[in-house]
Amino acid sequence: MSIPRFAARRPPRRRASAKEFVYNTLRHSILHLHLKPGTKMSEQEISEEFKVSRTPVREVFVHLHQDGLVEIYPQRGTYVSLINLESMEEGRWVREIVETAVVEEAAGRLSDDHIRELEYNLAAQEQCCQNQDYLRMLALDDEFHAAIFRACGKQLTYDMVKQLNLDFYRVRVLRLSHDSNWEQILRQHQAVFQALREGKAQEARKIMTDHLRMIMVEEDELLAQYPGYFVQASRVGTAKGWSL
Repeated sequence: MSIPRFAARRPPRRRASAKEFVYNTLRHSILHLHLKPGTKMSEQEISEEFKVSRTPVREVFVHLHQDGLVEIYPQRGTYVSLINLESMEEGRWVREIVETAVVEEAAGRLSDDHIRELEYNLAAQEQCCQNQDYLRMLALDDEFHAAIFRACGKQLTYDMVKQLNLDFYRVRVLRLSHDSNWEQILRQHQAVFQALREGKAQEARKIMTDHLRMIMVEEDELLAQYPGYFVQASRVGTAKGWSL
């Protein structure tokens, strides 16, 4: 196994401990599918790549396992976790319940700073759509939603919801290789922002609900194209689809 040197928009920075840098880099690489589901991770190669001893690498593996991003098998090794559709859908469901409540609370409460932040974000999203820069669009999508949580003092809630949606995030990255209607996503973001600025709480809630349920993807489509990336359906239930 080799650690890919990926071109990240906002790569982890070596400004903390070596262990934290290794953790952040590997986590980013797993979430963005540079380390694909099922990939075996070599403790020795990682320690050589990052010029650290094997002890912090083992500690990083434990942390990533706690995140649900790797599986550790005694005598076999450490592997990037397969995507679990059942846990992914549960995380998405939690996100919908929480985020629709948050936008309802945020309606009419946007400060001038929050308005400027969201306007700048939407302008950047529009530019990404024009340039077909969908990786950057994905990052801006996350930043847009995070800004709404911050607008009503719910940053901690956002962080918890985000942690529950790591498999959901990997599927979103995987979907970048398919046709995605990013222009429609942008229009929905703009509509959410308009409703929030005008204090229309119920309208904002409805648009956000529609937004989070917008794209229904049949399970068989991605399972057929990437069969090695997912926990087998017989082990996770019989869900037929999910939304992005």
